[in-house]
Amino acid sequence: MYILFEGIDTCGKSTQIELLSKKFNNIIITKEPGGTAFGAKAREILLANALASKRAELLLFLADRAEHYEEIVAPNKDKIVISDRGFLSGIGYGLAHGDFDFDELVALNRFALSNHFPDKIILFVTNMETLTQRTSKKKLDGIELRGLEYLITVQNKMQESLQKLGIEYLEIDATDTIEHIHQKIVSYLEL
Repeated sequence: MYILFEGIDTCGKSTQIELLSKKFNNIIITKEPGGTAFGAKAREILLANALASKRAELLLFLADRAEHYEEIVAPNKDKIVISDRGFLSGIGYGLAHGDFDFDELVALNRFALSNHFPDKIILFVTNMETLTQRTSKKKLDGIELRGLEYLITVQNKMQESLQKLGIEYLEIDATDTIEHIHQKIVSYLEL
């Protein structure tokens, strides 16, 4: 089973993935970008916000996604693979730029994933107050430096996209307690 944990920065995805990895030793944990050797290099470029072209940025994310699918997801299709981010982020960020069309982004991501979208998605949704509080406690990367309003727009685009895609998903209130969120996720995934 291929499962995405999605949401904007500081929403708690990584915390929940870490809790799952401690509780269940039969799951494979990965991330996009950065889950492969190529992905680690792509992540450096992407988080540095070093690309002037949003098309180049999108294509680098798609290249990483294709490599990630071939190296991590496809060979482990009979296991539980949990990815910290994936194609939904790609669509959300692409739509937030305003330069890309939903159907075009879906087609490009379908191509990168060899026509295999995830089985389930867990989307963490936060609010401006919590986002402001959490980002004030960390050094911001190049994407986060685009602004909190931008991140909330990305989140909204992810929510809208999920409603159109027809993929099973669970929406999590990222302002809830860590333990309550963890219990919801374990119950939803039936691990």
